Amino acid sequence: MKKLPSIYSEVESNIIDKIFKNNFDELSPFFFKLMQEWTINAYNLFRDIDKYSILIYLINKQFVFYRRNNLNITYDDFYKDKSLEVERINLIKIAIDLDIPKESVRRKIIELEKMGIIKKIGKKILIDRSAYVSTQPENNLRNLSNLLSVFSKILKREKIIKNELNQREINALIKQNFSFCWYQFYKFLFPYCLRWKKYFGDLEFFALLATIILNSNSKIKKNELKLKGINSYLEKWRSKIINQQTRGINAMSLSEITGIPRATVIRKLKVLNKNKFISLDKNKLINLNLSNQNYRDMVKIQDLNIDSINIFIKRTFNQINLS
Repeated sequence: MKKLPSIYSEVESNIIDKIFKNNFDELSPFFFKLMQEWTINAYNLFRDIDKYSILIYLINKQFVFYRRNNLNITYDDFYKDKSLEVERINLIKIAIDLDIPKESVRRKIIELEKMGIIKKIGKKILIDRSAYVSTQPENNLRNLSNLLSVFSKILKREKIIKNELNQREINALIKQNFSFCWYQFYKFLFPYCLRWKKYFGDLEFFALLATIILNSNSKIKKNELKLKGINSYLEKWRSKIINQQTRGINAMSLSEITGIPRATVIRKLKVLNKNKFISLDKNKLINLNLSNQNYRDMVKIQDLNIDSINIFIKRTFNQINLS
């Protein structure tokens, strides 16, 4: 008989918050990679992040249904050979929730219908298997499992848990508790993307800037960030990101990494440069170079997003760790 989990095994919110912020040097590369690659994958499927967002918004209705009825659906069961039935499409709600004009939502749904991705059979609305399998989150699962395994390692090091979970174990546990975990992931993801979209105007700007930040973040020396205290630590990390003098990244590399056409990358980089988010050196290499106002604005959004990711980690990690 399986032993019941102890109530003391739950990792509380304040611990999650402290661990995430005090170990940002270890966790941030995995977190940024998770979000950067999600955005890149979203763009590459249709060359249109809004269209992809509408599709997963409709797919997410199934996860909401499972959660509402306390059903656990495994990863393998969810992606069996079948179409996915979704509830009726509410254009106004989609437009509000995703910050897309209503007429654009209507047009993109019609385009998805013409592509055979959304099908209407009588009163039923179906998402074709080819579509939701194309959104099958293997890369997201791997990146998320990497993030949570590092988080688990830190919890073990801090003597908060007895046994850490490795990447392979976490991946298997998420698949076993897939409907719960992916409900929580989308609950985090939509507000996260919405905040950046409202700030930048579209998520392609965010994809480019996230790639530039990831490039800068990989070059921070860890021994320069060993400070005590959450707030001082985060401020030090932020300061290093925007002030360090490192070799930047070029437009061609940004295009290859993100999948965004080079001409579009160059056009968007000009906007980012004009609005004082980046700077270009004499070799046309790009570095993060935020104005004081942009820095303050992005810190506010990042703080909200850190709160959101901590809620997601708490619910997901406790689910898989106690299951």
